[in-house]
Amino acid sequence: MPYSDPRTPGILPRIPFPVRSRMPQSLTARVSAALTQITNPRTGQDLVTSEQVANIAVTLDGKVRFELRLASADDATLARTVRQAVEKVDGVTDVRVDVRDATAAAAAGVTAAEPAVKKPRPLPVMGQPEPARPSAPQPSAFPQLGRIIAVSSGKGGVGKSTVTVNLAVALAQRGKRVGVLDADVYGPNLPIMLGVNEPPMVENEKIIPLEAHGVKVMSLGFLIERDQPAIWRGPIVMKIVTQFLNDVQWGQLDYLFVDMPPGTGDAQLSLVQAAKIDGAIIVTTPQEVAIGDALRGAKMFERVGVPVLGIVENMSWFESPETGKPMAIFGSGGGQRLADELGVPLLGQVPLHPPVLEGGDTGQPIVVADPACSAAKRLAVVAAKLDA
Repeated sequence: MPYSDPRTPGILPRIPFPVRSRMPQSLTARVSAALTQITNPRTGQDLVTSEQVANIAVTLDGKVRFELRLASADDATLARTVRQAVEKVDGVTDVRVDVRDATAAAAAGVTAAEPAVKKPRPLPVMGQPEPARPSAPQPSAFPQLGRIIAVSSGKGGVGKSTVTVNLAVALAQRGKRVGVLDADVYGPNLPIMLGVNEPPMVENEKIIPLEAHGVKVMSLGFLIERDQPAIWRGPIVMKIVTQFLNDVQWGQLDYLFVDMPPGTGDAQLSLVQAAKIDGAIIVTTPQEVAIGDALRGAKMFERVGVPVLGIVENMSWFESPETGKPMAIFGSGGGQRLADELGVPLLGQVPLHPPVLEGGDTGQPIVVADPACSAAKRLAVVAAKLDA
């Protein structure tokens, strides 16, 4: 029977999202323990020690999926033995075993039962041309997604997701067709900030994004438990970003905002390798520490050929409720200095306004909750500049 995740029925997940079990001993641990009891006659080792089993994934209702890597000399009945052993594990309701060629796995750089020995790289010799390097993957065009804009920051805590959500909603209020892709796989907060959090439906093997305030949204937060850490390396992050671009039924959009995690890591590189990005917005606060990190983030986009559209300075000042006088809590002028150094415009300065924080916690972006306040007006101005 086809394997399907109960939260996204009918689709074969390309990414084995591991799920935290609510049992005293996790189902993953019990499955691994069962596999350690199976010895491969060819190697004399159990399947876990010899790394012939990989990528064990379980769901909350007991479905299990994993890879079994067999060499040509292995007994083909080993796959049946493995399946029967896992089916007997307490809590398992369904088993899917993906049999892979161990030789192909080793060639792809994946450790198998007989790991390939890497040959030392020869030293370059003067006068001889260097061997050709493999070409980098070419990003794909997604014309149906409109302008793809990455919203990034050098460090966390500067309000990047808040800016992303409010710009998307502000453009939707202007009649634009807008989507938001939550690429912050390590901290997917957009479900909370937009007030939607339920398993998305699937039709014709396409995930249907949820919608809030006129904006379509897709986030890893819809697919994993709230307390589940995403302990994933670059290849898995690449698969997630690629799947959210290809396997989500976005429809025709005018804008797709991509909320990036802080820094210059796997998610940023995965995005620019997977899709042609129209530009990046860098969010920062006025303080020098944030500016330095934001500068590195902006330089990363420039280096990979993505234009920086401008800077948004968040938490620029706090307006005293008694006097209305602005107070520069985090310093002043940092956003403008960063914009000048990069040669890009300062798109806007957004004041520190407590209702902005409250709206993010309750799923009511400030451009919806209080469009007349100064923070909402300034965010609306930034959205208008992007739409100009």
